[in-house]
Amino acid sequence: MDNAKKPGSAQIAFKWTLIYVVTSIVITFAFQFLNVNQASSVKYLGYIPFIAFLLLAQKEYRDQLGGFISFGDGFVAGLLYSVFSGIILAVFIYIYFAIISPQVWQQMLEFQRQAMQDKNYSADQIDQGMNFMQKFGVIFAAVGVLIMTPIIGAIIALIGAAIFKKEKSILDIEKDASNHSDPVS
Repeated sequence: MDNAKKPGSAQIAFKWTLIYVVTSIVITFAFQFLNVNQASSVKYLGYIPFIAFLLLAQKEYRDQLGGFISFGDGFVAGLLYSVFSGIILAVFIYIYFAIISPQVWQQMLEFQRQAMQDKNYSADQIDQGMNFMQKFGVIFAAVGVLIMTPIIGAIIALIGAAIFKKEKSILDIEKDASNHSDPVS
């Protein structure tokens, strides 16, 4: 009888989360070094590693399960990756904007001020919005990452789980049973 324990998806998800977070931090500092405008659509390139590593986490988990994975197990692996990523990135975002590079936050605020002016907000509305963002914006940015990363990740995890789902057929189950049966003496 096979007493092998099913590998945990949390370990695999956490491994890929660490790889993603390091990649994300490198991309963040590369964008800062290259002086990429915070309003630029280039910032959306950061989603590519997030999606790729989520799918790699699901694939690795399927591989560790012997090449078979249920939709639910695949989804859980992707969701765990997303939750872990959201938590760690939220902490990084707060530290980055509040301590490491507050000038980047100021650039974002200036972009927001200009956007409000372009939409013909009154000077009073702009000042009120900017004061609020100056005081609480970094916290809201971190909380936004904490909430949105698992939501976006759950959607991608559903797609990945559908792609990687491969359940055992009757023949696979019978083959496993015959491989695990003890020989009769």
